[in-house]
Amino acid sequence: MKDAAPQPIHLADYRPPSHLVESVHLTFRLSPNDTRVKSKIAFRANPEGLDEGNLRLDGENLRLITLSLNGKPLTAFDYLLTPEGLTIPAERLPGDAFTLEAEVAIDPEANTALEGLYTSNGMFCTQCEAEGFRKITFYPDRPDVMAPFTVRIESDLPVLLSNGNPIAQGDGWAEWHDPWPKPAYLFALVAGDLVAHSDRFTTASGTDVDLNIWVRPGDETRCAYAMDALKRSMAWDEQVYGREYDLDVFNIVAVDDFNMGAMENKGLNIFNSKFVLASAETATDRDYDFIEGIVAHEYFHNWTGNRITCRDWFQLCLKEGLTVFRDQQFSADMRSAPVKRIEDVLQLRARQFREDAGPLAHPVRPETYIEINNFYTATVYEKGAEVIRMLRELVGPDAWRAALDVYFARHDGQACTIEDWLQVFEDVAQRDLSQFKRWYSQAGTPRVTAEWSIAGDDLTLTLQQEVPETPGQPLKEPALIPVRLGFLSPEGVDLLPDTVLELDSPDLTRTWDLAALAREAGVPRPDRVIPSLLRGFSAPVILDAPLSAEDRAVLLAHDSDPFNRWEAGRSLLREAIVADLSGTPFDTGMVIDAIGKLAGDETLDPAFRALALGFPSEDDIAQAVHDAGLVPDPTAIHATRQAMSERMGTALAPLFRQLYAAHDPGPDYSPDAASAGKRALRNTALRFLSPPSDPSLARAQFDAATNMTDQVAALTCLIAAGDREAPAAFEAQWKGDRLVMDKWFMLQVSTTPPADALAVAQTLTEHPLFDWKNPNRFRSVIGGLSMNPAAFHDPSGAGYRFVADWLIRMDGANPQTAARLSTLFETWPRYDTDRQEMIRAELDRIAATEGLSRDMTEMVARIRG
Repeated sequence: MKDAAPQPIHLADYRPPSHLVESVHLTFRLSPNDTRVKSKIAFRANPEGLDEGNLRLDGENLRLITLSLNGKPLTAFDYLLTPEGLTIPAERLPGDAFTLEAEVAIDPEANTALEGLYTSNGMFCTQCEAEGFRKITFYPDRPDVMAPFTVRIESDLPVLLSNGNPIAQGDGWAEWHDPWPKPAYLFALVAGDLVAHSDRFTTASGTDVDLNIWVRPGDETRCAYAMDALKRSMAWDEQVYGREYDLDVFNIVAVDDFNMGAMENKGLNIFNSKFVLASAETATDRDYDFIEGIVAHEYFHNWTGNRITCRDWFQLCLKEGLTVFRDQQFSADMRSAPVKRIEDVLQLRARQFREDAGPLAHPVRPETYIEINNFYTATVYEKGAEVIRMLRELVGPDAWRAALDVYFARHDGQACTIEDWLQVFEDVAQRDLSQFKRWYSQAGTPRVTAEWSIAGDDLTLTLQQEVPETPGQPLKEPALIPVRLGFLSPEGVDLLPDTVLELDSPDLTRTWDLAALAREAGVPRPDRVIPSLLRGFSAPVILDAPLSAEDRAVLLAHDSDPFNRWEAGRSLLREAIVADLSGTPFDTGMVIDAIGKLAGDETLDPAFRALALGFPSEDDIAQAVHDAGLVPDPTAIHATRQAMSERMGTALAPLFRQLYAAHDPGPDYSPDAASAGKRALRNTALRFLSPPSDPSLARAQFDAATNMTDQVAALTCLIAAGDREAPAAFEAQWKGDRLVMDKWFMLQVSTTPPADALAVAQTLTEHPLFDWKNPNRFRSVIGGLSMNPAAFHDPSGAGYRFVADWLIRMDGANPQTAARLSTLFETWPRYDTDRQEMIRAELDRIAATEGLSRDMTEMVARIRG
């Protein structure tokens, strides 16, 4: 007999808490299987509480030992204890203010879900967002209950850490106090045999802050870049947003077993080790890029997430969208802004557009959920950041900064909503944002259609928008879409400086005097123009514009907007591949020639040129085929994309050999943007020069590589060519390094030719180093298969069965990790009937599993539809 279906939680049902918390004192006596947690919590009635006044506390997997109220022990007749928590009736409470003390026992070592307090390689650590604190002690585990915490940790482990500032320590114990009120999801504790990479930072006001990155012994030599990124983040936040750090110490801890990338706990950030540890020999340029961005993201949360948090979990985008935008700004300032923008849009389209186009589509601010862990999504994070970016575009940079100052001053120490956020901008910018607010409530990616014509000297542009139907939202209202644009002459001359149109209705028409534009540009009046639309990707929309291949070649060669220059090349490549798949004539030679000219332009950033040479992913092509009204065949897509790549490699071989020779940064590795850009272009050339039929150049680079970036680039080519000696050599060299071996596992599954990839994945799950309960290792193999679409979508359905088997197994140990990987099935509606039926059968099999978690139950139901 299955348990009753979990019930949804609705935004409309929000009620303020019945009680607020004045202070929290916690004492931990750590033991792997029997940790004791004593809590002393001062409550007061909430004058805005709307219920009957009962004290409802969340608690899961807790063994209650003692409970007292104002020092008086309570018996089982004084409270109601359920598997979800504890309730003390209003009539048992001694007035409006009281202190509740409890002692509970928990088993961290058995906590394979990695939520609450758990162990990782002998270390105790916590993960409390979103609702993990209820697995530590009884508490109102909701973000709108904020309080200062004092924590005592008792253990024979040498390093004992918690939030805030250290206030006392002795043999076998340490005490910490965080003076800033925070919700329980920001609580953190770490205890272990750790060593620190330490430094100091002096704030703008002259306060010295101790900085520490805590790692396992032996890893301390790989922390320098993360520390450098932290110090640059602290300085940048002061300079750009006027935000100083507010404690005496800032600690980061690297943990191997972690469900997420990192967690912004106040003063004690806990990171997945892969986003802290780096050296030239063990980390790629991409790893360094991630470390810089994620360290910045978690640090920026100190103000946008911690000092000001969200009222409820429906407001998650308030802290995450804003902080993602801030870390994107930071990385753009640290590196190349155009390259960063392209990378962000690639991520958005690969993850969020896919989400918006399928059964998992939901608004940036959802209106209902069953398990909040399932809504840490690309929509909340990446689309949420795009909404923030549009807001800045609409109000302008000066009003943006002024509004942020008001936001920090007005709401410091509060748990806020999207309405609070937008009200600040309405007050500062003096404009109505009610239509803009639809970006938070409407799911789906708007589609903007553009048409233009010339009549006499009148140049007319018409924009139309449509917001598509999504699950639960059949009808949509027009969004407010900022469209940044320009016009080019056929010779590539800019005729119109950057202009922003606000598309706020189903259609918008604007007319310019073409003769006047030409005079101002100093060129003869042209007979036609080429629009450069959505410059800088000014809104997260799909653009339909009837640009010919020749038009896009002009944009690729001459557009002053780097993003649209890249976009033109990417769309030409995509169209060429789709045309080949559908048997439609297309001048592929022109495309190759145009992209080759850009790639050979030494005035351009090497990193930008590497991106311009990048092919659309197989998933991107599948969606393009689907959008064209055809049924994508993953096997045909893989073969056609590979053939196109080899054709370009042959046609541009002299250029690629020149680029490979000219862009060697030298033997001394540096992760700086310029050096990384050279390696990116050189390794892109390597890919074209090392087809499966002749990977000899890749073999030579693999044997000579002195850094992980070059070694992985070569290994990728060799695995794709069917070489089994290189992976064996890589394993022999790196089998003692857990993070490098994650790369080894993933590369073999994602890069092996599709006909053999599933067998490789199955073999790897039997490897002695495949610890399936470690989220990083699990994602490397199971998630890696989805990066090989032709293998995952094998016509036999074996890829679907393999993934479903492992999701069922992981769900019993770590529901959060399993549920997040269930999204591998979300694109099933785009494929043929046979594949659809096989995927639905696997989803039904998962759903029928006895004891299936709430996380997975919700995800399968939503994907299945």
